[in-house]
Amino acid sequence: MRGLRMATSGKGTMTTAEIVEKLVAHRTIGRAPRHELEWIASHGRLRLIEQGEMIFRSNEIVDGLYIIFAGKVALYVQRGTGVRKMMEWGPGEVSGTLPYSRMTTPPGDSLAEEPVESVTIPREMFPELTRDCPVVTGILVNVMTDRARRFTSVDLRDEKMMSLGKLAAGLAHEVNNPASASLRHAQELEETLEESETSARALLHAELSPAQREAIDRFVGACKRLKADAEMSGLDLADREDALAAWLGKHAADEALAPALARTGATISDLDGLGSALGDGVLEPALRWIASTCSARILAVDIERVSRRISELVSAVRGFTNMDKELDVAGVDIQRGLRDTVAMLRGKAKQKSIRMSLDVPDDLPPVRGYAAELNQVWMNLIDNAIDAVSDQGHIAVAASLVAPDVIVTVTDDGPGIPMDIREQIFDPFFTTKPVGEGTGLGLDIVRKVAHWHNGDVTVDSKPGNTVFRVRLPIGGPG
Repeated sequence: MRGLRMATSGKGTMTTAEIVEKLVAHRTIGRAPRHELEWIASHGRLRLIEQGEMIFRSNEIVDGLYIIFAGKVALYVQRGTGVRKMMEWGPGEVSGTLPYSRMTTPPGDSLAEEPVESVTIPREMFPELTRDCPVVTGILVNVMTDRARRFTSVDLRDEKMMSLGKLAAGLAHEVNNPASASLRHAQELEETLEESETSARALLHAELSPAQREAIDRFVGACKRLKADAEMSGLDLADREDALAAWLGKHAADEALAPALARTGATISDLDGLGSALGDGVLEPALRWIASTCSARILAVDIERVSRRISELVSAVRGFTNMDKELDVAGVDIQRGLRDTVAMLRGKAKQKSIRMSLDVPDDLPPVRGYAAELNQVWMNLIDNAIDAVSDQGHIAVAASLVAPDVIVTVTDDGPGIPMDIREQIFDPFFTTKPVGEGTGLGLDIVRKVAHWHNGDVTVDSKPGNTVFRVRLPIGGPG
């Protein structure tokens, strides 16, 4: 048997027999036949790694397999928010590269968080390892599969956290606008109701005739034809206010009532009819009561509108995160997922004056799969498109049935993806965004989720037209 060589940082000695006993007790590979463990003991290299020592760096080829007896090894990866610990390995586990693994360089830096005692099998010995130690090789292949699943799970979780952070910032802005408007309208409504009560008492003392009361009721009916702000430009509203203020001034009425009357359906002709029926002595208190009543009604409509907007945002968040759904495979409503995702990102798009369109047929069949993961796909693709296009750009989201698949496309009119990086955009940790703005995992997650659903994702790109196409079979994952 070949003797074990000590690392330059090691202290003390350990015989081959002692190494074999440690391998027998090892949680991961200890169940392999003793002769295979003896092969590892005779061909491996004993390493004692000091605390804080860097074992391998992200830009260096991993030198081999590490069978850990004691200590702790941690992997630190650069994420969009900084460097963070992604995984760690301790006694009874294996680290480094594995037989049949395609990994050459790690996604981050690994260092010893505690003094580490391990046996290393150099990469160049893997052909002999797989030939002479089939049971150990099978164990390591299972380890590789589990590790890939753990990496994917961590990647997906991190990308979701990044997305949720972006959403939280966007939603804070989106919800703040209608919430602030609702509070402001509620405060104005309280003042308006007080004004309405005061003017109503003044009208009671005026002892109106039946004809005068009928004229007021007729005018209030015109007031009910409310004009939403969205239906009237600022210039049109200003012109109405000026015209109404001029009419009020001619009839010795308070011109300050013009803004409230301008937002109603009342016309100058309506005011002429009211003025003729009431006379100048009653016109002022009547208009004051009418203006406050109309304002209260308009404020109530405004509060309802902004409250509905908040409710829609909450519904979109609930739908996007699927908080009320089980995590099992189920029929996924693609239309709702796309609609909720677009709603979540509309605030970010507005900041760049980007137009977003959504075209999904109502009869699109559900796709069997995981709603939360598919929503993450839509989030990543649409969010990337928003980042890619210039101000006042356009993003088109569409879905259609091309039996037996559902095809979802996200198209933007940005500058396009350069040909020299087009093959890299789906690679883990590849990003063109500045440090701190992207993890390089978004498109990797898109591809993985599409593959989980037995689908795929492709991209066609040229300046002014980039199309990401996601194909999802209706049958979903097998």
